Amino acid sequence: MIQSPLPPGDDGAASRDEAERVDQVVSSGPRGAIAVAGIATAIVIGMWYAFYFLVFLPRGVIQ
Repeated sequence: MIQSPLPPGDDGAASRDEAERVDQVVSSGPRGAIAVAGIATAIVIGMWYAFYFLVFLPRGVIQ
């Protein structure tokens, strides 16, 4: 994270507030990223099954 220097005379209260907000966000975990990864995985698996049942099985056994 890029942090700019504090203006003169500030006791750092704004910096502490920002740090507390960052800690709160980080403690909630990467739920969104896990959801996106799960959806993408489900789509890929669904496409694989569709390809298997609609393309490979209709062709029959390889001789």
